[in-house]
Amino acid sequence: MADSLPSEFDVIVIGTGLPESIFAAACSRSGQRVLHVDSRSYYGGNWASFSFSGLLSWIKEYQENDIVIESSTWQEQILENEEAIALNKKNKTIQNVEVVCYASQNFQEDIEETGALQKNHASVTTANSTETADPNHLPTVDESLSTLSCKMSAEQTPSSEADITLEVNNAEETGEKGSHSDDKISEQKTSENVSTAEDTTKQLKKNRITYSQIIKEGRRFNIDLVSKLLYSRGLLIDLLIKSNVSRYAEFKNITRILAFREGRVEQVPCSRADVFNNKQLTVIEKRMLMKFLTFCMEYEKHPDEYKAYEKITFSEFLKTQKLTPNLQYFVLHSIAMTSETTSSTIDGLKATKNFLHCLGRYGNTPFLFPLYGQGELPQCFCRMCAVFGGIYCLRHSIQCLVVEKESGKCKAIIDQFGQRINSKHFLVEDSYFSENTCSHVQYRQISRAVLITDRSVLNPDSDQQISILTVPAEEPKTFAVRVIELCSSTMTCMKGTSKEDLEPVVQKLFIPYTEMEIENEDVEKPRILWALYFNMRDSSEVSRNCYNDLPPNVYVCSGPDCDLGNDNAVKQAETLFQQIFPTEDFCPTPPNPEDIVLDENSLQEEGAESSTIAEANSESPKESTSLGNPEEPSE
Repeated sequence: MADSLPSEFDVIVIGTGLPESIFAAACSRSGQRVLHVDSRSYYGGNWASFSFSGLLSWIKEYQENDIVIESSTWQEQILENEEAIALNKKNKTIQNVEVVCYASQNFQEDIEETGALQKNHASVTTANSTETADPNHLPTVDESLSTLSCKMSAEQTPSSEADITLEVNNAEETGEKGSHSDDKISEQKTSENVSTAEDTTKQLKKNRITYSQIIKEGRRFNIDLVSKLLYSRGLLIDLLIKSNVSRYAEFKNITRILAFREGRVEQVPCSRADVFNNKQLTVIEKRMLMKFLTFCMEYEKHPDEYKAYEKITFSEFLKTQKLTPNLQYFVLHSIAMTSETTSSTIDGLKATKNFLHCLGRYGNTPFLFPLYGQGELPQCFCRMCAVFGGIYCLRHSIQCLVVEKESGKCKAIIDQFGQRINSKHFLVEDSYFSENTCSHVQYRQISRAVLITDRSVLNPDSDQQISILTVPAEEPKTFAVRVIELCSSTMTCMKGTSKEDLEPVVQKLFIPYTEMEIENEDVEKPRILWALYFNMRDSSEVSRNCYNDLPPNVYVCSGPDCDLGNDNAVKQAETLFQQIFPTEDFCPTPPNPEDIVLDENSLQEEGAESSTIAEANSESPKESTSLGNPEEPSE
C-alpha cells in the first residue's frame, strides 16, 4: 500500500452491505469523518450484483475450502492495557454452493466475454459430468451476473425476457447454540427465472441458448445475490428521494402479479383497472374483491369488522368475508403475500393495506426494481458518502478491534498492513465477527437459487414483463416460495433466456434442458439451461446482546433478510445513526447546486464528476422510472 490512511476517523464502517452503506452515507452527510472498508473486492457484500463471469468467480470462492493463514504480527501492537477482538478473514455466511449446467458445453474454441480483461476458472457440474468453464476477473461494482441457480440467496439472474425470483417467506432458528447453519434450518427459498417468450417454434430453434453464449454475453447484464423488490411507498424509496440518492439509479415497474394455483400460473388483478378488465373473474367476484379491498384500505376505521377475528389466522379470516376460494387465494398469496398458517388477521390486513397503498404511485403494481439489479443500491449510497468526504477501501482486511480494558470501549482497528486507525464509533457487519464472538448466536438460513431457462413461466403479451409470483407451501413445516421474474430491459438477464429458484418449485415450473427434448418444441414448461443453488445466513433477527463481550461503541448490522422489501436495512441504519448522533438529521436533503460556493479546485472536481455522471447516464436503458416524478408512470 503506497499511502497509508489517516490515523483517526469519527466513524469506521466494516462491510459495504446496504444498511452499512446507508449508515456511512448518513454519517458523511452530517459532517463525520468516515472510513468505509471491506475485505471483498466488490461493493455490496451479500447484497452485491455480478456479471456472469464475476458470479462464476464468486461461486469458486465459496466452493473452495482455502485455509486462511493467520498472521500474528498485529498482536505485537496490542498494549498491556488493551485487548483485541479478532475478526473473520473469510466470509462464512454462504454455504452449500452447487451449480448444474444443462445447456451444451461443447467448446470448439475459446469463448471470452465481451470486454473481458482476464480469465479465471470456476467449476460447473453438468447433468452427467463435471467440466470447467472460463469466467473472467472478479466482479467490480458495475459488473453484472448472468443466470444461475443456487441453494443460496441469489437474487437476479440473466433471462431472456423475464427473470423470476422465488423466495420462502418464513425461516426457523437453528437449534444448537454456536451452530451457524445446521439444525432446524428454516429455508427461505428464492429463485430467479429469466425467460423469453418466442413467437414461433422456428424462433425457439433459432434462438437456442448455449453455455458459450451465456459466457460471451455475461457482461451485458447483472445478477443479484438477493431477491428483493422496492415498495413504491416503502422506506427505501422515501429515503432515496429525500436524500437525492435516486439520481444515481434508475428503476422499472413490476408489470405483473402472478399466482400458482392448481398446477398452473395465472395473472392476478390487483388495481381497479385490472379487476374490471379481468376476464377470469365473474362480475360478482369483481364486486366482492373491490368491496373487500376497499375495506382493507380503511380497516382501522371499522374495528367491528375484524376485532372478533384477531386471534385467528388471516387465512381463516378471509373465509368469513364472503369471498370465493379463488379470491381468497389471490388475496392471501398474491396481494398480502403472508403465511397461510402463521400470519394473524392483523398481519394480513396490514400487508394488504400496504400493498394497496403502494399502487399507482409509479405504475399499476406496488413495486419497482432498479436497473442493473439490487446490487446498485449499496453503490448509490457509497457514492453519496464519497461525495461528502467518506474514504472507501476495498480488498482491505481488518485484523482486529482494539479495546481499552479500563473503559471497555473500542478505540481502534488494526488493518492488514499493521496500521492502527483510531475512531470513536465502529459499525461492523455481522459476517466479520468470529465464532468466538458469535458462539451464542442462533442464525436462520435462507435457501436461494438462480436458474436460466429458455422462456417465461407465463407467456407474456409483451417480451418485457417483470413479474412476482408466490408459490404456497403444500406440506407441513415447509414454506412458500417467492418468484421474481425480470426482463432483459432491467439489465439483469440476457436476451433469449430465463431462470427460477429451488428444487421443489423448480420441478413444478420447469423441466431440465436435454438434447433429447430439443426437437420437442411443444413442451408446456420452460427448460432449465443452467442452475445455481446456495444457502445464505440471515442475521436480521439477532439481538446485539447475543454477541459475546462487544464494546458499547461497536454496533452490528445484519446481512440480507427474507422480506421482499428493504425496510429492515433502512430501519437498521436510521436507528443506529440516531442512537450515535441523536441531534443530527438522518440523510437530509442536499443543498441546491446554486446554494453551494465552490473554490477553483472544487469546480474542477465537480466538472469531472458531472462528466462521469453524464457518461454513465448515456449508457443507461431508456423507458425507466424517475423517482422524482411519481405521477409519471413508466410504461
